[in-house]
This record gives sequence, C-alpha cells and structure tokens, in this order.
Amino acid sequence: MKNRIFNRTSGALLATAVATAIAMPASAYNLYSEKGKELNLDIEAVAGYFSSDESYAQTPSQASSPSWTEGYVKYGLSGKSALGEGELFGAVNALTSGTWGDGDAAGFTTGAERDTEIEDLYIGYRNDLFELSAGSQNLTIGDGFILNGDALNLGEGLDGIAPNFSADRGGAYWLAARKAFDKTAVLRVGGDSGLRSDLFWFESDNPAQASVEMAGINLEYVTDKGTFALMHLKGLDVDDNEAAFMGYAGRDGQKTTSLRYQGNAGVENLFLSAEYVDQSQGDSSADANAWYGEAGWTFTGLPWSPSVNYRYTSYDAGYDPLFFGFNRGYGTWFQGEVAANYAGPFGTDSDVHYLGVKANPTELLTVGAGYFNFSDTAGGSGDNDGQELDIWAEWVANDHLIISPLIGFYTPDSASSTQGNDDTNTYAQVIAIVPF
Repeated sequence: MKNRIFNRTSGALLATAVATAIAMPASAYNLYSEKGKELNLDIEAVAGYFSSDESYAQTPSQASSPSWTEGYVKYGLSGKSALGEGELFGAVNALTSGTWGDGDAAGFTTGAERDTEIEDLYIGYRNDLFELSAGSQNLTIGDGFILNGDALNLGEGLDGIAPNFSADRGGAYWLAARKAFDKTAVLRVGGDSGLRSDLFWFESDNPAQASVEMAGINLEYVTDKGTFALMHLKGLDVDDNEAAFMGYAGRDGQKTTSLRYQGNAGVENLFLSAEYVDQSQGDSSADANAWYGEAGWTFTGLPWSPSVNYRYTSYDAGYDPLFFGFNRGYGTWFQGEVAANYAGPFGTDSDVHYLGVKANPTELLTVGAGYFNFSDTAGGSGDNDGQELDIWAEWVANDHLIISPLIGFYTPDSASSTQGNDDTNTYAQVIAIVPF
C-alpha cells in the first residue's frame, strides 16, 4: 500500500497520478523477488520553481516579489516476506530536502534550508483479514480533508520570533517533502468492499503542529455506489511551548468527529463528495464545524472527456484544520495555490465557492482551471475575502519526467488583507517529478 508506481495507461487518471506522485513514493525498483520474498529500491525526486509578484511575509527581510526553488529526494529500501497466511512488510527511507532563493511568499522558509533525516522506518504484518503496522510512516484517512500525513514543512522563517522555538523541517514548503508521522501504530481490518475500519495512533515531531499526539478510529462501508464513513479523532497531548506559540493548546483533549461520503451514487460519469466535521477544543467548551459538498460530471462523449466540478466549503472561525493536504489534485485540500499556501485563509474561518474544469487532450496531458471565491473571512470582517483563478497542466513528458506548470491570479477584496493591497497578484510555479 505504501509503494505506488505511476500508471500512464489512462489520461483520465493523470491528475490522480500526479497527486499520488507528489504525495507518495514515485517509483520502486525491484532488486530481488523470489520464494515470497521481495526487496525494492525506493527513489522519489521532486523539484519546483515558484514566483509571486506579492509577498505575504510579516518580516522585512522577505523580498517584495519573491522567487524560490524547492526540491527533495527520498531514497531507501522497502520489502516484504511471506509469513504464514500473510506477509511481513516494511521500509526504511531517508529524505534530503531544501529551499533556495528568496524563500516562499509567506516567509515560512528563507532559502537557506537544507536537511537530511530518516523519513520512513516502519514494519508490519498483513493477511486477508487485517493489517498491523508501526513506526514512522504516512497516514491518510479519506481524501485528506482532516488527515493527510504530517506534511506541513516550514523552514527557518519563524526562527527567533519566540525564544527557543524553531519550526524548521528542512524547507520544501509547497512540496511538503516530509509526510511521515514520527511514531504510529495502525490496525486496518477488512477489505476493499463492505464494512472495514482503521484504528490508529500517531505522534508528530513537527513543531508547527505542536508535536501533537492523537488517536482515532475510522469506519467505512464500501459499496459500488460509494463509500460511507465515520471518523473520530482525539487529541492526547501537545508540546506546551509549541502549542502556545502556534495557538494549538486546544489540541490537548480536542475531539473531532466527521461523517463523509464519496462515490457516484450508481450514476456513471457522476462524482459526489461531502464531509461534515464537528470539533470541540480541549481547553474550552468552544465548538466549531466545517463541511463541504461537491458534485462533478465527466462528459465522456465529448472530445477530451471534459469534466466540471462545483464545491462549497464552510469553515467556522476557531476550526482547526489539523493535517489536511494535497490529495486528489489541485484544489484539494489547498483551496487556491496563493490563498491556501501563502495569503490565507488556511483552511479555517471562511466560506469557499469552487468551480473546476478539467480535460484530457491526450492520454499523457491533462489541462484544467479552478476558480475560488473566499468570503466571510477574518471573523466575519471580510479582511481576507478575495478571488483566485488557477490554470494548470499535467504532462507526462516521458517515462522519467512528469511536468506540471501552473499560473494563478489572486485578487483580495480589501487592502486590509495579508497582501496589504487589493492588487491582483500573478503567481507561477512549475513542478517536475522524476520517476526512476
């Protein structure tokens, strides 16, 4: 389940494949396979160049129109061995990452970040009934609206703001190089259909997430018409100093419960997805909610098989978005490349209308655009209201190179926004994924 090799047989799957390549190991090279034993060399390499006409950093050292480069290489071994009616599996991977240039437009990185650390280090056992694993590994539930790995990768930009605080994880902020939780224990029961569940515990070592410890349960009922699910997540502990600085003291004792559905309701070419989240903070009786509803249609009878999706998302003020992340393509769950990564709102205190279109001119090329309208932000003041249009492509240049350029236009409604004016910011990025 951890190693997914890019499949280029269908243009309709290209966006998902690129999202998978960014979110998970891009390729695995088999070194040995005999008598139920397998050993793979895992290599994942991703790089990106970014530029923004505007800066959202609160530090005077940040360039007014920053440009920067991010990159990382993940490398190591994974394998499995038959044992009884199932198999043992595991992996050990290191990751080297960095940011160069001016640092990102929000000032979370400075361009001086470089780091090499162990990323994945886990072992597990699985058979037809269950899978049990433990160690340092990624963990995603659903499509990542709440939990999509420990992928917030800040750099040195916040160093010195508070005594003895550093959130530096080696940069590569947009690429989210490091995704594994420091410690995990995961039990998965059930198969690909019917009733199944995940029981999990994890501990983060990420200062930007207050090094939170959490446990949860996910229940799913999988049918040919879609997946119905219930998840409950409980905060067990935080680092007090990091939580105070990041505003996450409420994660100690926090309770988050969600109901979700995703599928086609038995209608070919239809896509439906929705989730409702109820959350209470551990340090108060405050309650916050978030929810979204999305519907899409793919016109398979037309040239390029275009699709259109509309989504409405509402985040309460005080809602903690936890570990959301890039999952099934642009716009999930970073709603707007500028807004979600640099300008805000950052998955809280806002209402978002989204309209997306996508088409496949060839099997190896997908093009698309997403429009976002942000309202009811900043405690209802509207200070961070605005609109964003992102236009992007995903191109499989050859077996060892996937390129994804994007250009975005972000316009805040007010000069009181984090941008400090109401001009239109032109933002650009190009991502290169190198499967080996």
